Parts: sequence; structure tokens; C-alpha cells
Amino acid sequence: MAAWNGTGFPKRTQVVIIGGGPAGLLLGQLLHRSGIEAVLLERRSRDYVLGRIRAGVLESGTVDVLRRAGVGTRLDAEGIPHDGCYLSFANRGFRIDFFALAGRRVTVYGQTEITADLYGARELSGDTTIHNVENVVLEDFDSESPHVTFAPDGSGTRHRIDCDFIAGCDGFHGVSRKSFPRGTIREFERVYPFGWLGVLSETPPVNEELIYANHERGFALCSMRNPNLSRYYIQVGQGERLEDWPDTRFWDELRRRIPVSAAEALITGPSIEKSIAPLRSFVAEPMRRGRLFLAGDAAHIVPPTGAKGLNLAVSDVHYLHDALAGHYGGDSSALDRYSPRALDRVWMAVRFSWWMTNTLHRYPDQTVFDQRMQETELAHLDISEAAKRSMAENYTGLPY
Repeated sequence: MAAWNGTGFPKRTQVVIIGGGPAGLLLGQLLHRSGIEAVLLERRSRDYVLGRIRAGVLESGTVDVLRRAGVGTRLDAEGIPHDGCYLSFANRGFRIDFFALAGRRVTVYGQTEITADLYGARELSGDTTIHNVENVVLEDFDSESPHVTFAPDGSGTRHRIDCDFIAGCDGFHGVSRKSFPRGTIREFERVYPFGWLGVLSETPPVNEELIYANHERGFALCSMRNPNLSRYYIQVGQGERLEDWPDTRFWDELRRRIPVSAAEALITGPSIEKSIAPLRSFVAEPMRRGRLFLAGDAAHIVPPTGAKGLNLAVSDVHYLHDALAGHYGGDSSALDRYSPRALDRVWMAVRFSWWMTNTLHRYPDQTVFDQRMQETELAHLDISEAAKRSMAENYTGLPY
């Protein structure tokens, strides 16, 4: 059990997890079920974390990991299984049948709901979560005695937790990756010259499965969170402002880009959330330095086109839990396998997301020839069972 000091904070634990999003919470839950103690530090409040709106298309492997973590009950009851998706170009579409081609499906279940399920499980476990921490510093992780210092609730008083390992699950802008010594980590990045304007509306989805649309005016996506909550996206240029996109303009533009049958069936309503997200591909490697491990967005970012962000975080956590459980179980080589195992799967997902992004989006310098090549790529996908199978295998998730 953790050793405590007189300040009300633990002074020692086995693993300190930096970041209270889905990756950190899931790692904590898996470690708890393996009898490994972890203290979780999160710089935001619980309400803030639970209020973040994120995607929720889950690979079959992600669903299996969540069930194994003991947080699959509500997912199984409320998640929406999808056996396929639709792709369109020139305002006409075709379907990719995931289950027939790959024997797997995806499940639509919001990241906010996953986070809530994991917080509920963490409360039941009794493991320590400390919110509103500031000025987190990761120290001595190249030694056998790493520790973390932080200031709780913005106070000037610093506290220290000694540990065996540190798990950096604190996202792209977090402290964990930045703590690697200069020159010990290599970063690969592609910033795309457009973003996604997303709208959340309390309206029934236009289709029972997702629609990905290539159009000469730009990309569009029709998605959903539940039978009465829809999520729609359109590609917009860099520098676009939300105030220039009233709801009426958004709905009109969405109709132009999706298949005619979907445009005619679209039910619109006031947006309850609207945002513009930039797109990038980013990978940092290795994902380990000494006793510090990176997982999720701390190590990689993918465009949302392939629905891989959350799923990659879950696969990282799967591998990291295996490594830590193996170490505590006496396998001296378990920790060394983490980074290469995780990165093999990361790069495969980065490739798939990059392919989908390039195939479906319009680039600022795109010519008529380029547009026809994209449409021909999609036409080939429509008629080739081998191409469809490859997409189905990647979209539903490559095996761990």
C-alpha cells in the first residue's frame, strides 16, 4: 500500500500516472485489477475532464480491453454496434461491410461516457486521484528512484511522491514528453493545411452508420453519439473562425458535400456545441526513457479521419499494463518490449489515418487531376473486394 505523509498526500506508490483522461484512468484500472498500486495526478478538475467532447468510434480490440478492465457493462448496454460505414464521392456512396470482410465491427460509444465509467470504477477501487495539480516535475526517472513533485490546487507548497515508475498519459501538451532529455527523443510530424468544423446537435443521425464524403468543395463526415445526438463535420481552411459559421451556413454546406439521399433526409437543429479542430500526424519515439513511459496523445496524434486517437491510447495502455504486470511478476525483459510493441501498432494506425485523410480531403493546391485521382481511388475501393477488406481490417482495428 502507499505510504502517506502528514500532508494528506501519499509519499510513495508503485506507479505515478500523469493525466486523468481515458488513457490514465484505464491504465490505473488495469493496474488495480493486477494488484499494482497507482496514484493519478490530473491538472484539471474532474468536472472539466468529464465535460470534454471527444469522438467515440471504438475498435473491437478497444471494447475487449474495456471489458477486461471491468468497465464494459454500460458500454455493452448503450453502445451502438456498427457493422460497416459508407464512403461517398461525387455525391454518391457505397458501403464497406466490416463484419463480412474482416469478421469484426466497431462500436459507437462516446469518450465522455468511457471517462465517466472509468472514474466510477476508480472511486470503487479506492485508489488515489489528485486533481488540480500544477507545476508537475518528473525527476530522476533515469535512475531506480524516480519521483514526482507538484503543487496542489495552485498552492505554493510542493509535494513529492516517490515511485517505481512514471506513466505519462497527459496528452500532446503535457509535461511527460517534454521531460525527456534533449536529443533522446525523435519527433515526426505532418501538419495538414485544413481543420474540421464540428457541430453537435440534438437530432437523429442522418444514417444508421457513419458517412465519409469526398467532395470537390471539401470533406464531410456524418457521425453520431446516440440515437438522438448527432455529430457532423466539414473540412474548413486554416484561419476559419467559428463566428463566420452560423448554423444555417454549416447545414447548407454539409448538404452540398454528402450524398443526395442523405442530404434530403438530413434533420437539422440548433448546435449545442461547435468547434474547429486542426489536423496533424505526430509520432514521438521511443515511448520510454528509463522508468518514464509515454502513452496516448503524449506520444502520438493522428487526424480524426480514421477514428484512431482514442483506440491507439487504449492499445498503448494494453501494452504498458502488460509490461508493468510482467515486471512485477518477475519478467525482467517485459519493460523493454513496451516501446517497440506500441510503436509498431502506432505507425500502422498513422499510415491508415494518413491514407484516409489524403483520399478524402481537398488540399489548397489541389488540381482537377488530383480530384479525379481521389475519386478514382474511391471508385477502385468500391469495386475491389481486396481493397475493401484492407480498409475493413484497419478501420475495425489491427490485432494487438
